[in-house]
Amino acid sequence: MKHMISVLILIISSSTWADNMKNPYIDYAAFEEDVRTMKETREQKRLTEAEFIAAIESGNYVLLDARSERFYKMRHIKGAVNLPFTEFTEATLAEVIPNQSTPILIYCNNNFLNSPASFATKMPPASLNLSTQASLVSYGYTEVYELGPLLDVNNTKISFSGTEVQNQ
Repeated sequence: MKHMISVLILIISSSTWADNMKNPYIDYAAFEEDVRTMKETREQKRLTEAEFIAAIESGNYVLLDARSERFYKMRHIKGAVNLPFTEFTEATLAEVIPNQSTPILIYCNNNFLNSPASFATKMPPASLNLSTQASLVSYGYTEVYELGPLLDVNNTKISFSGTEVQNQ
């Protein structure tokens, strides 16, 4: 009888714990599905340096810098709009990219070498390109293109703006 009471208490405690942990604003299963779906098309939407530059010059894309405002101000690709990843909401994204089918170009710290102050390298699985793309897909944006290669800021043909560039 004593063991039966312990099991009942454990079952009740587990169920209470699970009920207390529910949060309708956090959905890991949906996140996992978005990442799985994104994985299927991600490689086709990674661009070479030349393709990325041509896309910028075409004027048909929104060039999005999702890094913090501080790093953006130091150095960013000319023409980029800054909306830090931590500020992504349906409303803030709609201000910058009103149409979910608009082609979006993204890049991150891990695309550039030799600018450690403004492009501090992150752990590869924590690359901002990955989380930015996953988040944009979750918000319904379908045309997200990513700068693929690792480029040296001193040798790339991509143009930069920012205080770090002005001080060189």
